[in-house]
Amino acid sequence: MLKDNAIWVAQGENPCYLLLNQANRHGLIAGASGTGKTVTLKVMAEGFSDAGVPVFMADVKGDVTGMAQAGELSDALSDRMEAFGIDERAFAFQGTPCRIWDMLGGAGIPIRITISDMGPELLSRLLGLTEVQKGVLNIVFRVADDQQMLLIDLKDLRSMLAYVAEHAKEYETTYGRVSSQSVGAIQRALIAVEDQGGNVFFGEPSLDIMDWFECDANGRGYVNILNATELVNTPLIYSMFLLWMLSSLFERLPEVGDLDKPKFVFFFDEAHLLFNGMPKQLVDKVVQVVRLIRSKGVGVYFITQSPSDVPADVLAQLSNRVQHGLRAYTPAEQRAVKAAAASFRANPAFDTVEALQDVGTGEALVSFLDESGRPCMVERARVLFPGCRMAAADAGIVSTIIANAYDLMGKYEESFDRESAYELIEEARIAAEEEAKAAAEEAAAQKEAERRRIEEEKAAERQRIAEEKEAERKRIAEEKEAERLRLKAEKEEERLRLKAEREADRLRLKEEKEAERRAAEAKRARDRVVNTVFSSVVGSIGREAGRQITRGIFGTRR
Repeated sequence: MLKDNAIWVAQGENPCYLLLNQANRHGLIAGASGTGKTVTLKVMAEGFSDAGVPVFMADVKGDVTGMAQAGELSDALSDRMEAFGIDERAFAFQGTPCRIWDMLGGAGIPIRITISDMGPELLSRLLGLTEVQKGVLNIVFRVADDQQMLLIDLKDLRSMLAYVAEHAKEYETTYGRVSSQSVGAIQRALIAVEDQGGNVFFGEPSLDIMDWFECDANGRGYVNILNATELVNTPLIYSMFLLWMLSSLFERLPEVGDLDKPKFVFFFDEAHLLFNGMPKQLVDKVVQVVRLIRSKGVGVYFITQSPSDVPADVLAQLSNRVQHGLRAYTPAEQRAVKAAAASFRANPAFDTVEALQDVGTGEALVSFLDESGRPCMVERARVLFPGCRMAAADAGIVSTIIANAYDLMGKYEESFDRESAYELIEEARIAAEEEAKAAAEEAAAQKEAERRRIEEEKAAERQRIAEEKEAERKRIAEEKEAERLRLKAEKEEERLRLKAEREADRLRLKEEKEAERRAAEAKRARDRVVNTVFSSVVGSIGREAGRQITRGIFGTRR
């Protein structure tokens, strides 16, 4: 309930007011289940809305949507009004202007952010990467920037990781070493994000967080409700988104110093989901943002069962506190009660430790900052009731809220997948494959042409050899024929020569015979002459000899 420049949250011995000009000093609403944390949340959020301060809160249990629907008077509320001194006839039950958002494709205005929006620093911390793996992720983002490849969704990041790993040698001298082991570790870490709905959460159109900084026509701040009934089952996405919101606001909002009222207020329900298992580096980041974001006019309120759910360094930044009852059955729970009690400025009227275990539903120990920024003395007080419905809103009301946000639904309802790293890498891969295919086809064509050329050369060689063989055969045949003719001619010539020789011999022999005949005839003629002469001589000599012999014999020699 808004009074002047403060929200009347609870009433004890004194009224407990959350001063709007101190509301950006952050706060804590804590207490065991069923002690009234959600009612306190609604009272505070309703007061901020009435003051024209937009609010964000996560609806973990499904009952926060009741803020959009007017509450109804009941006997219990009538008694409570009487206890607070509120005239029920003057009290107007009404809902707050609400917008319902959703990150996992359920009922509500879709919320998406891009991988680039998240950035390597926050993403590496949320994925629990080592320093080496974080360095690789930074290289991947840097290469994407240099190559003008947008990182929009998880498939873009996966493609970019694979691309950088594939070209690691090329980038090593410029960006540093990229090991396949680190890339593999990042890819495995992304599986958890995908399993928890990251493939729906990361995409476009990306949320413009300034759309939450709006008021309705009556000047009341919108209560932006995140449908988180399923989201709490995916704590990685839940914490990732909440930290991104804080970081984005811190980066985008200008320094404004102390204001009369916050520009915006966050309520982080089930805060233990945000911090369970969170690495120290990420806790340090949260501490830094929570510490500094108040200067941007933003208030952050954590809702959890026990203050021990919130890291001590974060807890130290939460100045406005509403502590509902705590259970203390175990030594650890008793220590938590004592620690919670010690965080309040003591009130001599009661024992804080005992009071924390004694307060009933709808009661709390409350301590807000005063005008000078100092914690007020803790009050044991009863929390007021909101003008909205305590339970979840009717389904028809929720549908109407979503339908009435037609401008934002028109802006965010339809997702789109523009050309980004995945598409560019795929195009390059396909182009490379087509180029390789074309090159292979060209090589095959060249090979085929070379084969045909070789075949043609072989055929030509075979033809040449065949022609040479045929020519050689013809030449040999011609030579043989010429030789045959030559031999024939020689034979004929020899025959003719022999014939001529025989004829000559015949003629010579004939001539010789004729000559011999003539010689014989001449000899015979000579012989006849000689014989005649010889005969004559011999006869003469014989006759003389005869005569001499006769004379000798007879002495008649003279």
